[in-house]
Amino acid sequence: MNPETNTPPVLDDETLAFAGRVFQYARMGHAEELAELFGQGLPANLRNDKGDSLLMLAAYNGQAETTRVILEAGGDPELANDRGQTPLAGAAFKNDLAVARLLLQRGAAVDGTGTGSRTALMTAAMFDRTEMVTLLLEHGADPDFRDAAGQSAADMARAMGAQVTPDQLDAAARKAG
Repeated sequence: MNPETNTPPVLDDETLAFAGRVFQYARMGHAEELAELFGQGLPANLRNDKGDSLLMLAAYNGQAETTRVILEAGGDPELANDRGQTPLAGAAFKNDLAVARLLLQRGAAVDGTGTGSRTALMTAAMFDRTEMVTLLLEHGADPDFRDAAGQSAADMARAMGAQVTPDQLDAAARKAG
């Protein structure tokens, strides 16, 4: 913002094209190029117009090596996009176990909700991602965690017609309780 006029800065076409390339690098897995840009001072938590961070784009698109590079450069695994989704929820939705493991190893909160109220476990359960549910439970996800409407992951899974995860979560809740 320009403090004198209270207006956002005007970006030229070259700057906008560069920004577009940077976000494309995250989506497409150009880890080497991003590492070089981070070394030149590019902020690791840069976000696009939808609030998607570089880390969110890499995680959602299954780019494990790029995810690692962004995390090593200081990417925040809890930085949610404008819809309140965290990179771990993105990996859970895509059922990418390798990216989810990496995010968990690097500090992603297993029951984190970003600015929303849905955890990665809820997302995985809704789409019947049984292996992801197992991974998240093994990392301490709370099967009884409730969203803002009072729904658990099993409740959400049932509402979406998931076939296996509701029973999987009920068993985990009984074991935990």
